[in-house]
Parts: sequence; structure tokens; C-alpha cells
Amino acid sequence: MVRSRRLTQHLFTRMWRFLLVGLAALALSVAPFLFDLSAGKAAQGQGQSGAGLIPIEQQPFYPQLVRSSETWSDVVLDQVVGDSPRATLLNFYAVMADVGLRADRLGHGFPGKTVSRQEQIDDTNLLFGLAVKALDASSIPKSVRADMADEAAIQLKHVLDYVLTHSRQPIDIPDVEGMKELNDRRSTPTNSWRIPGTAVTLTSDLDDDPENESFYFSATTVSSIRSMYDEIRAIPQIQQPFATPRFYSDFIYTPGYLVPPGWYLALPRSWRGLFEWPIGDQTLFQVLCAALLIGVYGFIYLRLLRMLFTTYRASAHRADIDRLIFQLDSLAWKRVLIVLPALPLTYVTEQLIDNFLNFTGLPLVVVIYSFYVIWYFSASVLVFYLFEALGRSSSEFLARVRGGDSPIQLRRITSLVMPISRAVGALVSVVLIYRLLLLLGLPSSTVLAFSAVPGLAIGLGASKLLGNLFAGLSIQTDRPLRVGEFCEVGGNLGFVTKIGLRSMELQTLESRVTIPNSVADEATIVNYSRRGVSWERQPMQGLELRLPIRDPLSPFQLEELLRQARRMVAMPESLELTVDLHEPVVSLESLEDGTNQLIVFVMVELHGWAAFLKVRETLLVALEELLERVSLSEVVVGVAYSTTQEQLERIPDLMRSVVAEDSQLGFEACRLVRISAFSYDHELEIRSSHHTHDDFENSVHRLNRRILEVLEQHHIEIPFPTQTLKLHSSGST
Repeated sequence: MVRSRRLTQHLFTRMWRFLLVGLAALALSVAPFLFDLSAGKAAQGQGQSGAGLIPIEQQPFYPQLVRSSETWSDVVLDQVVGDSPRATLLNFYAVMADVGLRADRLGHGFPGKTVSRQEQIDDTNLLFGLAVKALDASSIPKSVRADMADEAAIQLKHVLDYVLTHSRQPIDIPDVEGMKELNDRRSTPTNSWRIPGTAVTLTSDLDDDPENESFYFSATTVSSIRSMYDEIRAIPQIQQPFATPRFYSDFIYTPGYLVPPGWYLALPRSWRGLFEWPIGDQTLFQVLCAALLIGVYGFIYLRLLRMLFTTYRASAHRADIDRLIFQLDSLAWKRVLIVLPALPLTYVTEQLIDNFLNFTGLPLVVVIYSFYVIWYFSASVLVFYLFEALGRSSSEFLARVRGGDSPIQLRRITSLVMPISRAVGALVSVVLIYRLLLLLGLPSSTVLAFSAVPGLAIGLGASKLLGNLFAGLSIQTDRPLRVGEFCEVGGNLGFVTKIGLRSMELQTLESRVTIPNSVADEATIVNYSRRGVSWERQPMQGLELRLPIRDPLSPFQLEELLRQARRMVAMPESLELTVDLHEPVVSLESLEDGTNQLIVFVMVELHGWAAFLKVRETLLVALEELLERVSLSEVVVGVAYSTTQEQLERIPDLMRSVVAEDSQLGFEACRLVRISAFSYDHELEIRSSHHTHDDFENSVHRLNRRILEVLEQHHIEIPFPTQTLKLHSSGST
């Protein structure tokens, strides 16, 4: 398997050249402390080829090993795995020996960039990829499978170097016929063979390929090869034609893949010796560069997080919501663009540490796991924001197609589209999280069991959530109410501001009430809004006013009250209202206590408590003014008993002439309605056409003064209230 590391090396070669001088200076400052860390390692126990060891050249498989090596040296067209343990083992050993020798020659040779050298590197990578395929790496998590399989192949080569040269008995590697004979002698035939005295096993039983007939190094061998290698790591290798003593050390202590890049080989040997100073399984160069990369990556990532959190800060007052609602799609796409760079940034950083710096072992596993978690977390957030942005944009598009630039129309479409978009985004995010769990090595059965946890939680304690979800779908389908409508739900009166999958929000006069959908679905819903026939017409809210009439009114005054009220609601501009009053209804209702009340009902296009209260208070004040105006529409004029018959007959005409002087007053009648204790009472009935109450009061003021003047001109007196006190004598002195 040939990996794409060479391409990554070329992309970032120049960047690293600028960093080398600084890294060299830093390395020189810390080098004295590092020499002490491994002072005793050079004198570790020397291995010895004890007496009785059979050289590899005297092993029965050696002639075939030589032939295999010659075959692979000529043409690279075959596969390493074979139909028997002998074919797979000898092919693997021969190919890995060739790869190790080539990598050693190319990694310590002249670093010039020639076509022949690059071709040799490509051939070496191709051979190595074929050899790695002979390992059953299914036990390694997918996220680190390729990298750990590469390391396992090289470690297995070193283990085989030791096993094949430290045997005190001939090693008979079975071919196809040998496997048949071996199984004939076994009580339980198997398709596996283990190298005597070791845990290295070859098998054709693969969990993910039941029909396989080729032999691979078993998954158990691959998973435990690190511990085997650690056991023989300090033992010097016996010199033999296929030995590669520096294969693994060159692989882990130099940047690049199998062969270090040319710019690295061009560095002075003293620099390279310092850079390759070991720190565990890594080098000083790898650790410093990785720390620098992670620092830059962390700074950029935290910067992106800060920009993301900034988008959630409140930047407008409540009054600006209607204006800003059409900008929510831009805000959603801004969040997408903020999160998007995190994915390539995470990928490039991981590839640099893995492929360019060539981290190995446990540090590589930690780095890959960490970056996989960050990448999939960022991808999940990105997918959620992406679907939210798509939902916002589609909602705005549908709102403009159906209702122009109406904010309320956009809210209604958003309440239907956004829950669906968010649900789909959340579902895709969950799929990505499950994918991450598989890549981190969790068995599929464990992941399936983990996926059953939400279902179990719903079954045990989240049944209400399901009830709310289905009730929300029912409300969205039947649509007894919509966003922006004025409704009463379960005793709560207010405007519907949101309808979600779990609950709805009702903005009452004093607070915002959240009502679960299941409760709203079962409650009695009173919708005071009336929806338009077409999409262009916005729904209107019903506004009902009931005004008690505290003072008794005459039939004329009641008639005048109805006339004035109907005239008022038919001309809303006289009230300085910015909205029209549609389908007005004005009526009287008699109450049980004998009083009356005025009922006014209109349909008005408004949304929100501020507009609702403004219209209602304007109408209430206007109706109170009408009541006062109606109470003044009947004027009682009392004249003295000394008034002659001729003067009494002239009073109606005089009143008519007085009223006629004001063009906004209308004379209805003037009648002698009663003879009181000290006067003749005439009742003057007038009608008004004034637009404001102040104008009407000014007219009444002028009317009263004119009445006094006319009566005085015609010598008609208005009497003072009088009382007659009779005194009776008691007859006593």
C-alpha cells in the first residue's frame, strides 16, 4: 500500500527550511540536558549467538528465500500473501529485507534530486505497501490502522530477523501439502500455523473475509508485535544477507516516510545528529516541530471559537427584531464560514505530524485520536450550522415568494422549516459521532448498543418528549394557530411567537409562556385572528371592547352613541391610527342590573402587544369621549313662569337659529318636556359631526353662551331656584 506522504512533503518543504535554523539554536540550548537521559543505554547487555544456533543459511527454507528475493528484485507484479504459510512468510521476509536495504542505501546516500533516485524511492514505497498487506490489521482501530500497520510490519521484520537466526532447530515452514499433513495429525484441523517457539502466527481465517484462502500474519500477531519487538530490541542482530539492523530506527528517527526528504539529507551531519537525538521513540526535531505546529493550530482554533461565540452576543434591542429577522440567514452562513476552516486546518496539522514529522508509537496514536475527535466534532457542528443556514435561506426565499417582506410571514415559515432542518442536521451529526466511535476502535456491537441507549431512555423516561413531538406535528398539520396570531391557549392570552417540535411560545402581556405541544394540543384554543384568503393578505386580529354605560341615557342619546361610534370606527384616521379597522361591529347590550354596555368589535392587522395595546387604549379613550359627548347632546333650557305664551312658542325657533350658527352642530328637536317647580323646561337635542372631542366641547361652550344671549335679547328669563316657606301661627301669645 503506497501512501500519499511524498505529496505532503513537497507541499511543506519550504516552510520547514525557514524553521530549521531556529530549531537548531533551540536544540543546541537543550542538548546538554538530553545527553544525560540515555547515558547508560549504550552499554546495555550485548546479545550473543549462543552455541548451537543454526545460521539462517543452513535453514531448510533458505534456498527458496533466496529465490523469492531474486524474483521480487526483478519484477514487482506479484502479491506477498500466498496460499501457504511458507509462501507468505518467505515473500514477506524477502520483500521487507529488500525494502530495508533500499531505504538504508537511499537514506544515507547522496541527497541530490535525480530521476533515478525518485524512481527508486517510488519502487521502495510500492514494495513496502505490498508487504504491509500481508498483515491482518483488523484489530487496530481504523483511525490509526495504516500508520500502526506500517510500524508493525517493520517491527515484525526485526522479530523475524531474531527468530530465523536464533533457532537451535531447523524451522520447517509448511507449504500447501505440509498444511494438509499437519492438519491430518491434529485432532482439530485449523488453517493456522505458528512459528515454533514464538507467538508469530499465520492464518487464512479472517473475520472480515470468510472466503479467504490466502495466509496472513494473524490479527493477534499484529496486535502483540510491539511487545515482541521490545523483548529483542536491545539484542544485537546477527549479520546475514537479509538483516536490516537500522530499519526501524531510521524509520522513526527521521522525517518523511521510508526515506528522508532530500532537504533533510542536505543538512550538515552535525545538525542531523542533533535533530535525531532520541526522546523516547521520537527525536528532538520531531518533538520541537510538533510542539510548534500544535501551538499554531491551537491559537488559530481558539481564534475561530472566539469568533463563533461572538456571533451569539445580542447586538440589537427588542424593537429591531422585525428588521433583523431577515438577517438571520446571513448570520447562519457566517457561522458556517467560521467553522469551515477548522476542518482543513485540523487535517493538515494531523498530516504534517503524521506523514511529514513521522510521529510513531503511542505519541502518534494520541495525536491521531485527538485530531480525529476534534475533526469530527467540528464536522458535526459544521453540518448542524449548514442545515440551519439552508433552513434560514429557504425560509426567507419562501417568505419572499409568498408574502413579500413581511416579518410575520417569515416567522411562520421558519417555525415549520427550521425544526426539520435542525432535526436533519442533528441526525447527520449523530451519524458522524457514531462514525468517530468506530474509527477510534469501538466494536460495531458496542456502537450499536450505544445507539440503543437513546431509545431506552425514550422508552423509560422520555415518553413525554415523544408526545410533544407528535403533538407538534399535529399542530403544524392542522394549524389551529400560527406564529403571529393572537390566541388564548389554556387560559394564557397572547401572541404566538414560536411553534417548535417540543413546545410553543406565547408572548403574554407580562411574560413569555412556554407551553408543551401535548398540553396545547389537548387545551381549548381560542384564535382571535382571522386569516386571509390569499397569501398576500396578512391575518388580522380580533379586538373587542366592552364599555359600561354608567349614567342612564335617553333613546336619542343611545341612538346618537351608536351613530358616533360607527362613524368613529369607519374613519380611523380621525383617531390618528396607523392601521385600518376592518369589519367593525357596534352594538348595545342590556345587562342584568338594568344598565347597558357598548360593544365594539373590529378586525385589525397588527402583531405584538405594543401595537395591540396602542390601538386598544386609543379606542377606549375615544369611546369614553363619545359617552361624554352623547351626555352633552341634550341641553335642558328652563325659562321662568313669567314667560308669555308667545315667547314660549318662539323658543324652538330661537334654539334652531342658535344651533345653525355652528356648521358642525345639527338641530334635531327642541321640546317643552316638563313643567318643573320653578320653570318651564325645554330639551334641546343636537347632533355633532366634530372629529375631535376638544372641538365638540368648544362648540358646546359657544352654544351655551349664544343661548344666554338670545334669551336675554328676547327678554326671556332663566329663573333662580326658589322655595316658598309658609309660617303658621300657633295662636299663642
